[in-house]
Amino acid sequence: MKKMNDWPKNCRIVLLYRRFDVPLQPNNHVVATKRLKNRYLEWLGLTTIALALVRCAFPGVAGHSAQPVMCEVATDSGAFRNSAHLSVGDTPHRIYSVPSYQTAFPDSNSVQLQAARRWGVSPVRDRRDAEARKSELVYMAASPYYHVDQLNASIPYLVPRAALLLHDIGQAFFDSLQVKGIPLHRFIVTSVLRSQADVGRLRRYNGNATEHSCHLYGTTFDIAYNRYETVSDPRGPKRREVRSDTLKFVLSEVLRDMRQQERCYVKYEVKQGCFHATVR
Repeated sequence: MKKMNDWPKNCRIVLLYRRFDVPLQPNNHVVATKRLKNRYLEWLGLTTIALALVRCAFPGVAGHSAQPVMCEVATDSGAFRNSAHLSVGDTPHRIYSVPSYQTAFPDSNSVQLQAARRWGVSPVRDRRDAEARKSELVYMAASPYYHVDQLNASIPYLVPRAALLLHDIGQAFFDSLQVKGIPLHRFIVTSVLRSQADVGRLRRYNGNATEHSCHLYGTTFDIAYNRYETVSDPRGPKRREVRSDTLKFVLSEVLRDMRQQERCYVKYEVKQGCFHATVR
């Protein structure tokens, strides 16, 4: 009989496994790894199913509902950014306006004049003087949010504080129109900085014009409430028409909010057909 050492190597391994009752496996390490992997996949599948059931039972755990898309606005290019609009399926916000224009906007010229003298520049003599004082004033007629009317008795400049206020009013007006589902319109600015020469000419034919005008200080502007400019693509479909009263309601809400935030004084001018606003 042959000794074990004389046997081929593979035969000796089989005999040793049988002698010590060791299961004949091709590779114990590979088998253990496969078992661990299968167990991991089983637990992963069970966890996924459990999370799916929880999400179906409690939808709120998946996160907050969709928010209005935001875009910003570049004041120099007219590209709209940072303006909220309705998401698909959202209900347009209601239009409330204000209970009374005279009650909501009662700030008289004497009240506004104090703020104008505090935040404004010294009165300019004429247009040449205004051009020479550009370090104190900023050009305000290049905004995508509002339209500047043809200015016959004023100059398109404001102090930076007032220009920022006007910009914010325009942006808030756009945002409000969009969340209310109203086509975009720009309000019209009818008067801004007036020189002493402008005030002198204006007083000749306008009995309401005062010698101590807030417009002299570059802190005050007038916004027409009965005229607006439609924002539309010339190559696109025609926008639906909106009544001026509807736009006036929305604009009054914006101005009321700005006044309540103590950013401006506002007077409702009946004869001039405008909101007369001064920065605070």
